[in-house]
Amino acid sequence: MIKKFLQKVFNKKIKGAVAINQAAMNQASGSDTGTAKRIAVSTHKIDKSLISQAALKTCDGLQNAGFEAFIVGGAVRDLLMNVKPKDFDVATDATPEEVYKVFRRSRIIGRRFRLVHVLWGQETIEVSTFRGHHQSEGDAQTNDSGRIIRDNIFGNLTEDAARRDFTANALYYNAATEEVLDFHNGVADLKSNLLRMIGDPTTRYQEDPVRMLRAVRLSAKLGLKIEKNTEAPIQKLADLLQDVPPSRLFDEMLKLFLSGHAVESISALRAQHLHHGLLPLLDVVLEQPLGERFVMLALKNTDERIKIGKSSNPSFLFATLLWHEMLVAWDKYKAQGEHAIPALHMAMNEVIDIQAEKMAIHNRFTATMKEIWSMQPRFEQRAGKRPYGLLTHPRYRAGYDFLLLRCESGEIDNEIGEWWTQFADADAETRAAMLLPDTTAKKRRKRNRKKASGSVETAINAKEPN
Repeated sequence: MIKKFLQKVFNKKIKGAVAINQAAMNQASGSDTGTAKRIAVSTHKIDKSLISQAALKTCDGLQNAGFEAFIVGGAVRDLLMNVKPKDFDVATDATPEEVYKVFRRSRIIGRRFRLVHVLWGQETIEVSTFRGHHQSEGDAQTNDSGRIIRDNIFGNLTEDAARRDFTANALYYNAATEEVLDFHNGVADLKSNLLRMIGDPTTRYQEDPVRMLRAVRLSAKLGLKIEKNTEAPIQKLADLLQDVPPSRLFDEMLKLFLSGHAVESISALRAQHLHHGLLPLLDVVLEQPLGERFVMLALKNTDERIKIGKSSNPSFLFATLLWHEMLVAWDKYKAQGEHAIPALHMAMNEVIDIQAEKMAIHNRFTATMKEIWSMQPRFEQRAGKRPYGLLTHPRYRAGYDFLLLRCESGEIDNEIGEWWTQFADADAETRAAMLLPDTTAKKRRKRNRKKASGSVETAINAKEPN
């Protein structure tokens, strides 16, 4: 047993030494990284303390196993801007199967692009194998419009950099040497506040139309100007988004709305005529004066929370975006003679069913959306024991924040929101004094007295002789 273990360690060291030697040969010959600018730590000044330990351990594990490994893409871009990245991706020359063998807690995912998720406690590092050109022979496929629908062509580091979308994302950080490899002048573009597409923009958008949304999101998030050639084809190619699977649109939309710059992103989407197809029915909402105010207040609220480090629940955001569609459906069912609460539940189911198909909203979000919506009529019931019951609802805070947005947008009277703000913070005695007269209870008692009186009269009549 010990002999096998020692042999395994020896083989690992030999493999690592071979890889280091191969890397040196590649550097000397320019076969792999010769086209990249090598930027030393003394120049780029990346603060290594901002880098996730999980990402560093992933790179270290792959390099010790004899593979190349770099922190790549948006994380490097953010580090150069002295911003702590939210996510870290790693690129390597190891195949998914080889990555899986290196890390005990990992899983291979994806069909369109095969990746490996390496798990470290609560953190997940996404590891991708260097990509080659999708038109090379191998496991790749495009549809009639040129969109890549399957791409598992592996290549070398230079080819991988050419496959990245924007120059600012074609940056590779070597954790061992602390060098940044820059293949397409991404650092210079960052310094010039430019977002530039690698290669011909029209072709790259046809390969993946989501890149148009990504361009808008990154320009808004990072304060970068979209380079003129990168921007030029966007408007005429906007219809290509109709060909993108709803699940991918949903994921990109979620990133956009939770970027901390959703308000700017919406304005940019409109300017580029990309809001059509991003969120079905969003145009209808934004064209309603009340609806637009409500949506923009919700996005502003989300941006503010994210900027101060607070969490933002996607369920809350989607509940706000679809609220006015829900109101229309609710009014429709009430006009058909349904009582208010049954009509509300029918409206919720209708809107969720339609949007689940169009937007691919995950089931884990829709349940909370319904809870937030169903609480809204209960906020208008401020008598008896009902307010106390609502305070103990597990989603009370989300429902209350939603209520305040409705008040602020002018949909309902501010007095309702103010009452609940005071009631939640008041002591027991003050709460009791704040309760409104329970007219429902009075009507119920009156009905009960009538029933009781009727029962007594019936009993007396039954005892009287004929």
